[in-house]
Amino acid sequence: MTAFPAETVLESPPADEVAVVAPPDGFWRRLLGSGRVQIGGGVLLAIVLICLLTLPLTARRSSTIYFDNQDDARSRVSPFEANSFREWFGTDMQGRSILGRCLLGGLISLAIGLAAAAISVVLGVSVGLLSGYRGGWVDAVLMRIVDILYGLPYVLLLVLFTVAFQPVLVEHAGMSRPAASVTVLFLAIGLVSWLTMARVVRGQVLSLRAQPFIEAARAAGLTERRIFLHHLLPNLVGPIIVYSTLTIPQAMLQEAFLSFLGIGIQPPLPTWGSLASEALLPALNPVNSRWWLLLFPCTLLAATLLSLNFLGDGLRDVLDPKRDVAKL
Repeated sequence: MTAFPAETVLESPPADEVAVVAPPDGFWRRLLGSGRVQIGGGVLLAIVLICLLTLPLTARRSSTIYFDNQDDARSRVSPFEANSFREWFGTDMQGRSILGRCLLGGLISLAIGLAAAAISVVLGVSVGLLSGYRGGWVDAVLMRIVDILYGLPYVLLLVLFTVAFQPVLVEHAGMSRPAASVTVLFLAIGLVSWLTMARVVRGQVLSLRAQPFIEAARAAGLTERRIFLHHLLPNLVGPIIVYSTLTIPQAMLQEAFLSFLGIGIQPPLPTWGSLASEALLPALNPVNSRWWLLLFPCTLLAATLLSLNFLGDGLRDVLDPKRDVAKL
């Protein structure tokens, strides 16, 4: 039997490690080459840029885009009767531009979705990491709390949170009612949307704890802090990013639902959900239908939600660590 030198064995990496380790530019090449990322990211980027670039126009208080207009002669303009850029999507019952209110409402809806998703990710990742890494009674207590919160109807929690804290911000913090409604809404959505994230992160941590590289790091005498920051947390970046992109449309949909019920964003601030709620009755009038009041906000909301889901699916395919292994 031929004995190989020790240095030859140490210098030759295992075959599976060579297969999964990609060059630095491999991620960006796969990301930009993904059709789902291109479609979802392109549509989402276009909507965000249009809403941002038109903000100086849509947020002007002196324009009929934001506040009520008493000019009855322009209060029923449809897109087919539009004679200016402001009326491309028609006007509502107060003569306000649907196009301008959709652009401003889209920016507010996206901001609420991002803020609520950030709160959800921070809470969910923190609880999931602590529960999965510590285990024992810590895991049992945290997961029982999650189970109890799962059993409560989230709509009831959102309504109770909004009703309880919105007057406090208006009376004691000096906020205006529209600003208080925005603040309470993204806080309420974020504080009830972290449960699934905690479960996902806990499952990933439990799976990673049993991997050989974690056992090797412990055997090498590394501290728990170094193992946690340098070996465990980097392997969770992919699932966290993917689930974050899927949490944003969920938060936006919840905001639209609450605004549709009349307990979300307070007028005159528009969001896509509140615009759909305001347009429901006049748009469904069988005698004189004003379909454009309901069509354009719902179309923009649906396009944004679909683009975010496409982006999340594309990122999941790109960041999947088993993607390259499956091709072998």
